[in-house]
Amino acid sequence: MAHQFDVVDSEIVLEAPILAVRRDQVRMPGGNVSAREIVEHFGAVAVVAADEDNRLYLLNQWRQAAGERLVELPAGLLDVADEDPLEAAKRELVEEAGLEAVSWSLLTDMFSSPGFAEEAVRIYLARGLRAVDKPEAHDEEADMTASWIDVEEAVAMALRGEILNGIALSGILLAAEVLLRGATPRSVAEPFDIRPTALAKRRTEQLGAGADLKRIR
Repeated sequence: MAHQFDVVDSEIVLEAPILAVRRDQVRMPGGNVSAREIVEHFGAVAVVAADEDNRLYLLNQWRQAAGERLVELPAGLLDVADEDPLEAAKRELVEEAGLEAVSWSLLTDMFSSPGFAEEAVRIYLARGLRAVDKPEAHDEEADMTASWIDVEEAVAMALRGEILNGIALSGILLAAEVLLRGATPRSVAEPFDIRPTALAKRRTEQLGAGADLKRIR
């Protein structure tokens, strides 16, 4: 019978706008209790936007943690209380790419760093694109550049080690299976079962439904 890793005690050790750190005391096999620090997160969405020529809209964005600009997908946090992930993805596609899409499908749900973080990301494939007005960007997003890259070239970039963002890698490789080899993506109606809830629930109780969950008191 598999061991049940019960949490015997838990405390919040850091609250920050887009994350929190929780220390869990966890019962290990053999009976001892060990501390595990967990980064709480709202969860996120990302979008592989593909045009009629199978070109992907890819961003180049500065990431302070990495210390460099990374090739990425349009993406964003689920930082509005009770926001539907698909609606969040549509919003991010407009904000970061100035695009709307007629057709949406689900490529995958994934944990980004499950060794220490709750962050889970839902990655969509968006097709039937049209240009719309793009809002003014701020902070790192004001520095972003974008390119339309053929999906085969995007896969080649990944194999050459030119794409280092794990979310982008997952989205590009799965999109290639759909666009080039006819794989069937999943329905956007499938539940996002691994979406993290602890941080959003605590902030929603503090701030109320529909609030910007990045606000902390």
